[in-house]
Amino acid sequence: MKKLFITIVSAILCTGMAQAQLPTLSKKEIKQGWKLLFDGKTTNGWKSYRTGQPFPEKGWVIENGVISVVPQGRGGDIATVEEFSDFELSLEFLVTKGANSGIKYFVLPGTTLGLEFQILDDDNHPDAKEGRDGNHKQGSLYELLPPSKNKIDKPLGQWNHARIVARGNKVEHWLNGKKVVEVERFTSEWDALVAKSKYINNPGWGTPKKSPILLQDHNDAVSFRNIKIRIL
Repeated sequence: MKKLFITIVSAILCTGMAQAQLPTLSKKEIKQGWKLLFDGKTTNGWKSYRTGQPFPEKGWVIENGVISVVPQGRGGDIATVEEFSDFELSLEFLVTKGANSGIKYFVLPGTTLGLEFQILDDDNHPDAKEGRDGNHKQGSLYELLPPSKNKIDKPLGQWNHARIVARGNKVEHWLNGKKVVEVERFTSEWDALVAKSKYINNPGWGTPKKSPILLQDHNDAVSFRNIKIRIL
């Protein structure tokens, strides 16, 4: 399964796009305070979130500067070793047909429940029709807010760009250059959104002010690259 998946990922990377390369930062990015969270070659800076142990021995593969979930590999979510509060996160992701994943932050300790930038094949995964008013679609603040209607999703086989900005209590989701979600935590609006969500039964959800960044293993083939962050 692993060898077959690597072959599939390599084919995607080589079809209709240039071969993936190791991530780098420009002089301007370095001056702005950006740093790489993934060097494109190793699992340095990442760990298994489920066990808190070193990186999973199965379920994730690294190939040509890209880190990918092996479908049904059951490696579990991975998380940064470092924790973040005010930050700007930037990465690219590629979904396969029917895939589901997410980027989580401000995660409730002892759980995998946190604010989530939903990654989803809206056209082929049933979760796109679940939730309320589209708040399970790609780019959404999962279970709370849907993405704006003018969002742009790249076709299957093309890389999408995700950006998450968390400054103070304000949170923004950006998808392919467009802001698709904006909300402020710890307000009456926020409380109302949480009250309508499944997280109402998880006391303290959404309240952490610092946590690792999680990449979700939902047993579907999803790839990530050019993962970088800067402290705000």
